[in-house]
Amino acid sequence: QVQLVESGGGLVQAGGSLRLSCTASGDIFNIKTINWYRQPPGKQRELVATITNGGSTNLADSVKGRFTISIDNAQNTVYLQMNSLKPEDTAVYYCNGLVKVVTGVLQLSWGQGTQVTVSS
Repeated sequence: QVQLVESGGGLVQAGGSLRLSCTASGDIFNIKTINWYRQPPGKQRELVATITNGGSTNLADSVKGRFTISIDNAQNTVYLQMNSLKPEDTAVYYCNGLVKVVTGVLQLSWGQGTQVTVSS
């Protein structure tokens, strides 16, 4: 069983920065892909960023130039560095990942989410 745990959310003023972490634990062989999603209040969940264990990344247009995603394969952790935050970045941020466990099975898991609030 694989668990994903997010951390690093909080309250920040517009223009500020936060770094979110998504750590995978369990019988992990390796992480294949980790995605960061966010769900603003009253809106649908949207994909923000993706990274593979090889370091290939993709970012939503709304966050390009402000957010970066990185991976530490040794720590089974993915980071989402968020700079120049705007009030419209306010959302619950979730990580979702495809992880290969030691038995060779690929498991898709979601974290519980972390709240990011950006004040104007």
